[in-house]
Amino acid sequence: MTTEILDTADPLDDRTSRPTSGDAVVDAQARPDKLAPGHFRAIALLMASAFTVILNETTMSVALPPIMDELGVTPTVGQWLTTAFLLTMAVVIPATGFLINRLGTRGAYLLAMSLFTAGTALAMIAPGFGVLVTGRVVQATGTAIMMPLLMTTIMTIVPAHMRGRVMGNVGLVIAAAPALGPTLSGAILEPLGWRGVFGVVLPISVLALVAGLLWIRDVNDKEHHTLDPLSLLLTLVAFGGLVWGLSGLGEGAHAGGGLNPWIPLGAGLVFLGLFIWRQIVRQRTDSALLDLRTFLESNFRVAIGIMAVAMLAMLGTLIVLPLVLQEAMGLSPLQSGLIVLPGALAMGLLGPVVGRWYDRVGPRPILVPGTVLVTLGIGMLAFLHPGISPLYVLGAHVLLSLGLAAVFTPLFSAALGVLKPHQYSHGSATINTVQQVAGAAGIALFIAIMTLRSDTLTAAGESAADALTSGASLAFAIGAGVMAVTIALAVLIKRPETDGEFHGGH
Repeated sequence: MTTEILDTADPLDDRTSRPTSGDAVVDAQARPDKLAPGHFRAIALLMASAFTVILNETTMSVALPPIMDELGVTPTVGQWLTTAFLLTMAVVIPATGFLINRLGTRGAYLLAMSLFTAGTALAMIAPGFGVLVTGRVVQATGTAIMMPLLMTTIMTIVPAHMRGRVMGNVGLVIAAAPALGPTLSGAILEPLGWRGVFGVVLPISVLALVAGLLWIRDVNDKEHHTLDPLSLLLTLVAFGGLVWGLSGLGEGAHAGGGLNPWIPLGAGLVFLGLFIWRQIVRQRTDSALLDLRTFLESNFRVAIGIMAVAMLAMLGTLIVLPLVLQEAMGLSPLQSGLIVLPGALAMGLLGPVVGRWYDRVGPRPILVPGTVLVTLGIGMLAFLHPGISPLYVLGAHVLLSLGLAAVFTPLFSAALGVLKPHQYSHGSATINTVQQVAGAAGIALFIAIMTLRSDTLTAAGESAADALTSGASLAFAIGAGVMAVTIALAVLIKRPETDGEFHGGH
């Protein structure tokens, strides 16, 4: 992408956001505080669409018990409604840098929302579990394109000194949307059933698709690199093997039709190494599916590590917690959804505030206390038992949510802010790939730990409720321990040198 990408003769054009090619001198003090109407409208639509599609990552957590009852599947099979969603995203996202550059902003958006809408409709009318999972996979394919597209567009058209506040809203999408999923699902389930979860989203996605036809225009130059089929194949086997193996661990020593889960895990690691090698080779001709030269930047490397752990802990918690609240504590889907609502609202309201703080003080003063709060919130959940007060769970989740709000926005801005403009799409794709793989791993690991522990205790004579909460508590304790490592890593994040500057769109 070049600086000329903003010179488009359409509603997205913002001649005031940067100097035109005829300007000889840029006033260093000319720092616009608002986006042009066309740019604002486009980013607002992208954020609303991203919020809608990301929301679907966790709507199944509360809907899973009634789906399991109606379709006759076990928890370890049922979790594939979420795991397959995340796995598909992890497989597709590495190709989004190529897709965005090849199709342009408008083409990528219309493809994403068309796929998501089709998947939602298929899931709503699914006659059985297999078709339901297929609908989720189609949904996820559209979702995979949306987040990198949003982040790339922001980095392209938002001046550097305004990125914190705008990225704060992206943090809202990434963190608050998954957290609100269980609440929305719980509110819809009782009157409409699990099909209603998809039925409510469908008209919203159709409306977003129509709005995109009217409002979204290209803000990046289209490129004509060829897609590398081998890289796509390596991605599928690498991330598919990792998540399949991790999920198999939740079913015991042998899973997936008798296949030992360590076999796909090992294959996933081997093919991940081959994928990395393939990208390094193709980078020599600037034709990599996913340009890994972004990892040459220290900020990017450390931020990716923290994001991976945070997503693992967040999605693992969001999946396990509703199961415990409903199956062990006897709460209804709506009640369990309401327990996580205050935290989700707090996270959403804090996102833009954290973004403004970032613009003023940089990442470190926000990241360090944020990682501490996330660690404490998950640590509190390690003390769950069947008779514990729902208010205790609510308080722990609020603490966790406040911490996540303080983690994601600084990480996005600090990681992408050190990259060159032509690396934005690849950096965004890398961030989202790592997030989804870590999220899928978190779900699989939390479920595996909870299942193995609860099965052991049940065999020893413990009640089902005590065994389930004990298994969940162990998963939360391990999650808190892993999250504690990110406190030290947060100290290493530096403020990008360009954060305080306005380069007129560069």
